[in-house]
Amino acid sequence: MKHTRKAVAAVIGLVATLSLTACNGDDNASADTSTTSPAASADKGSDDKGSGTGGTTGGGSGEASTGGEGSSGGEGSTGGGEAAQGTAAGTGDNSDGKIDICRTDELEVNATDNTTDKTEGVVTVVFKNGGGRDCSINGYAGVDLTASTGDTLSVDRNGEAPHPDILKDGESAAFNITFPYNNTGGSGIRITNLVVTPPNETKHVTLDWPAGTLPVSDGEGAVKLEISPVGKVSDSPAG
Repeated sequence: MKHTRKAVAAVIGLVATLSLTACNGDDNASADTSTTSPAASADKGSDDKGSGTGGTTGGGSGEASTGGEGSSGGEGSTGGGEAAQGTAAGTGDNSDGKIDICRTDELEVNATDNTTDKTEGVVTVVFKNGGGRDCSINGYAGVDLTASTGDTLSVDRNGEAPHPDILKDGESAAFNITFPYNNTGGSGIRITNLVVTPPNETKHVTLDWPAGTLPVSDGEGAVKLEISPVGKVSDSPAG
């Protein structure tokens, strides 16, 4: 949690770059599920407490059981700036004059390794509004991590108060996932997928995990994973 505010500050430059790329025609927002776009599936609503796989707002146990190693895991290096991207087609409108929530189907979702040191890892998840209308976003996303062993690791909220934002078409909001950096020298736990449910939604998207491995528990407790609330990226250009 000590690293969250520092990492969120880094999101602004990151999202500006992503949005500029989108404006220049690098349209990765294809809904073709035969590519790397995530498959969205219905599950429990993200306005409940619990883990992200069920479409919740991320209030799980917050501690990942790390009793076994992902033996096929890679090195614990991060910071590569590689992004995993999921896209969905825009739907719905505001014809009744009310601004509806940002739906999973109209958000382009990206996950990028934003780690800056070898103490705490940071993955930034960005929601870009591609639905052709204004939409509201408020709260915590639901997040689960899938390990190479098949285990699911739930991620807890960091306790910061969320606040509502309105995203115009082309604008973005983001949140951070913080986790301990694996500097043990071992292979650690290899994370393969990141399952994300936007706040107050019932569908999730599955992205490739863009960062390194998690350390195996040293016996003094489980690995602590946390997310920040979703917040609008103020300087993200629309279009």
